Amino acid sequence: MDLFSRTWAALRKAVAELPDQDFEKPSGCAGWLVRDLVCHLVIDAQDVLITLVTPADTQPTADAVTYWHVADQAPTGDDPLDALIVRLAAAYEEPHLLRFHLDDVGSAAGRAAELADPAALVSTQDMVLTVGDYLGAYVLEWTLHHLDLIAHLPDAAAPPSAGLARSRALLEQIAGVAFPASFTDTDALLVGTGRRAPTDAERAELGELDKRLPLILG
Repeated sequence: MDLFSRTWAALRKAVAELPDQDFEKPSGCAGWLVRDLVCHLVIDAQDVLITLVTPADTQPTADAVTYWHVADQAPTGDDPLDALIVRLAAAYEEPHLLRFHLDDVGSAAGRAAELADPAALVSTQDMVLTVGDYLGAYVLEWTLHHLDLIAHLPDAAAPPSAGLARSRALLEQIAGVAFPASFTDTDALLVGTGRRAPTDAERAELGELDKRLPLILG
């Protein structure tokens, strides 16, 4: 619960500190500008709010690891929701409007998470999870998108180290194998999810795991 709050607050702070011109730069999400990614974060925050007030009365069917599924291919941009996000982001016109909306909805999602009972059961995407596991899964979401946000912004603040470490651990559980110890947490996340290609030296260290990468999470 605490790590959810810390990673989410750090991501929102990073967005709040971006100069206007950075919203037009590419993000680490293929085909998305920074403004498109920030618009996606607004929708993510709405999803958190909706899920936290959608109680379930059956046993959990997923946890922070099995919440994620590995897709066969990376998004192409043809998905209707992806296309909608780009149009919505452009409709804001001024970056300060997008910043305000993320701060408004994002702060509400953060407060709702802090007030939630971690043992309570919630339903989302045809799954039932404890609140603790649901918010735990979002540590990976926030951390990856923080890396996406700063992919081409060298002066922007990085994600919290604890969030990077926890996200790496989650990704390794999803993969069913650990990344080489020589990989930093950031490199394990970027290479593991296909956000950058491994170097030849990294491929040699990955061994058989290289054949299973990237892990396209959805």
